Amino acid sequence: MGKYLKGFQEIDKLAILFVGGKGANLGELAKVKGLQVPNGFCITTEAFNAITENNEALNQILDDLIGVKAENRMLIGKIGSKIRSTIENTAIPEDIAEEIKAYLNKFGKKDAFAVRSSATAEDLPTASFAGQQDSFLNIIGEKAILKHVRKCWASLFTDRAIIYRIQNGFDHRQVQLAVVVQQMVFAYAAGISFTADPVSGNRKILSIDAGFGLGEAMVSGLVNADHYQVCGGNIVGKKISTKKSAVYALKDGGTKSDRLSLELQHKQVLTDEQIIQLEGICRKIEAHFGNPQDIEWCLVDEEHLAQAFYIVQSRPITTLYPVPTHPEEPEGKVEENHVYISVGHQQMMTDPMKPLGLSLWQLRAARPMFSAAGRLFVDVTDSLVTPGGRADLLEAMAQHDPLIKDALVNITERKDFIKMLPDDQQRPMLVKSTKGMSAADILLQVGNSPSTVANLIKDNEASTEVLKKNIQTKSGIALFDFIQEDIAQSKKMIFDSQHMGVIIAAMNASSWINGNMDKWLGEKNVSDVLSQSVSKNITSEMGLELLNVADIIRVYPAIIEFLQQTKNPLFLDELVHFDGGKEVLKAINAYLDKYGMRCAGEIDITKERWQEKPAILIPLILNNIKNFGADAAQHKFEQGKKEAFDKETALLKKLAVLPDGEQKVKETREMISLLRNFTGYREYPKYGIVSRFFIYKQAFLKEVEKLVEAHIFPVKEDSYYLTFQELREVVQSGKVDLNLIRKRKEDHQEYEKLSPPRVITSDGEIIRGAYSRENLPAGAMVGLAVSTGIIEGRARVILNMEDADLEDGDILVTTFTDPSWTPLFVSIKGLVTEVGGLMTHGAVIAREYGLPAVVGLENATKLIKDGQLIRLNGTDGYVEILEN
Repeated sequence: MGKYLKGFQEIDKLAILFVGGKGANLGELAKVKGLQVPNGFCITTEAFNAITENNEALNQILDDLIGVKAENRMLIGKIGSKIRSTIENTAIPEDIAEEIKAYLNKFGKKDAFAVRSSATAEDLPTASFAGQQDSFLNIIGEKAILKHVRKCWASLFTDRAIIYRIQNGFDHRQVQLAVVVQQMVFAYAAGISFTADPVSGNRKILSIDAGFGLGEAMVSGLVNADHYQVCGGNIVGKKISTKKSAVYALKDGGTKSDRLSLELQHKQVLTDEQIIQLEGICRKIEAHFGNPQDIEWCLVDEEHLAQAFYIVQSRPITTLYPVPTHPEEPEGKVEENHVYISVGHQQMMTDPMKPLGLSLWQLRAARPMFSAAGRLFVDVTDSLVTPGGRADLLEAMAQHDPLIKDALVNITERKDFIKMLPDDQQRPMLVKSTKGMSAADILLQVGNSPSTVANLIKDNEASTEVLKKNIQTKSGIALFDFIQEDIAQSKKMIFDSQHMGVIIAAMNASSWINGNMDKWLGEKNVSDVLSQSVSKNITSEMGLELLNVADIIRVYPAIIEFLQQTKNPLFLDELVHFDGGKEVLKAINAYLDKYGMRCAGEIDITKERWQEKPAILIPLILNNIKNFGADAAQHKFEQGKKEAFDKETALLKKLAVLPDGEQKVKETREMISLLRNFTGYREYPKYGIVSRFFIYKQAFLKEVEKLVEAHIFPVKEDSYYLTFQELREVVQSGKVDLNLIRKRKEDHQEYEKLSPPRVITSDGEIIRGAYSRENLPAGAMVGLAVSTGIIEGRARVILNMEDADLEDGDILVTTFTDPSWTPLFVSIKGLVTEVGGLMTHGAVIAREYGLPAVVGLENATKLIKDGQLIRLNGTDGYVEILEN
């Protein structure tokens, strides 16, 4: 074959830079035994380059696309039209045209072809580009084929293709186009098969869409199609659509749409036998490529040939969320069914983590965690295989995330998915049930002394100081061994009986109070008010202490003006030049000494901490100065204490007049005391973990800086893309695989585009839960009520804490909040998040600050627009949009 053409048999997946994604996949398909693939060839990117590289007119117009935003559709349309016209009117060089004509001579002069675009950034595992460029069917004759080759080249600059590249960060000049010329198949029927269900993600379900005539109309959405689902040789779903029309080839070229006869309109396109046959073909293709495929097929009419399936394209399905993998078993090869729940939804951090952060969190986990697309998941199958374990897990998830609970219920209702064991053969359980405990039982867990929490905090602080001192003496491999041992020891401390006992006792006290006050007095969510301004809550104190920092700054107008304007990341060094600067610097540094290890997404050690980038705090401080007067921290804390005290007094007064009132009062008073003594500690263990992780990070970076100086790492951040063990090996050997790091950077960018599921099975099926609510206002958006109260205000949709510009009375709407968001909580009147449960961070702090809150409201940041007036009902768990 010549310089510009490659036959399908000459092409494999490594040729993608020359023949594009579609061409490379066709070359692979042509080599699979037992498949029928229409013959053809690819006009390589060398031909495209020959007409574009030195095309001055074209390159001048391409320059006009630099910096254009995807939203500017009118400008994109204008520039794209000029580019397409220029390419279509450029003559194909004679040597390229001669190669095309020579290959066409191998076919009959009246043979028809499909002329299809094949971009170098098309049909990739991470980017489909499907439908971005044009294809043309039933093209007959050399002249017509050459014309449509130019049209394919031009279609690299359709409006949709330009917009897609802008949105996905592809350089217009780096994406090149090959053209596939493939012998036409005159189909009786055609369609698409997905070897994994594109809706649920289930890898065992093969989905087929089938219609009469050519498949291009169905791919474009012009005609209805039958839909079949197949699993292991069994048809498990079937929908026969009304098919009013079909697209057919014309004798002299081109296509037309014809109305189908009444008989065909309601006829099943494929017989059951053909459906099963097609499943086998598609599974063979999937096995060849090694991942789920989106396959285009044709069924030849028996008037032309004996009925047979022809495969005209296969590409990876790019929208599936990966299955969490067991280290010892590759994806899709787990022998038993498994169920995984998201760690990120419980830790309030659903962004992807980098490998170093991922591996460290796995090291400190109480149970094995499995990764998928940069997120962590826990396999809860062991808890689902017994009636007792199942009940305990569902009870725990009701506290953490009711949507996870409901999804798990959906799983348990499938009789054969998880094989049950009797209770006497229980495997290790995730949680232990505390449902129905009496007040006396709860008190017996750890007692009820304020000194308990104080002593736990004191012990942790002492341990952290020892870590700071000892880690200074470690370097090289010894540092990694030391950190691994410290993680093991600190994990024992965090998960020992007293630490966990305090947290569980507070949760049980809250549940006891809410349940009994509702039963005895008809009052809901009482513990929300009683939890306000409790002692020893390290996270809520962090928000209040930043108000105190604002108080110190507010008396110095020149410093305020400086903070409003500065873009210098080293702004702290400049403060000493201002009147009051030393005092302000001292206050900020004291705050950073205590809280500087925190940041958004703090469970990932690679995230930039406040101490590493103090400028993150500037908008938060300025918000506090703008929205509050002096001593706001003390006022807020005292107001919360008073509301809690007043609520307790009112409850006890009402209980006293009930039957057995004296006993009810006694038990309730004890539970309220326990709640207020212990519930603040709920936030401390994570603070302790993050504090230790920041000490590790500083020690890591000292080692990495040596490697940067030795030119082993180009930049220190490259180390974040290695696991803990891999980084240890690099420190030991002095060698690093930079290609691996580059690949992981690319993977991380793709992971950022994926939304992790709450629950996913080993089949890759995403199981979704739902809230069951009745008697809600029309149009209400339902979430989980976690902090009581009803408030109306302006919605502020904020995805990045640094972008926050809040006014008093605003309602914060965001994807999730972790402790780093707490300083914003002092400025808002209510909270709405997409992720969260009763005991996750946002809920705990909202209750302590007395903020009505609804969490777990899926797609809240898309359903609610910034600036809309909304009503937030934190008592019943819903949000209403009142006006734009």
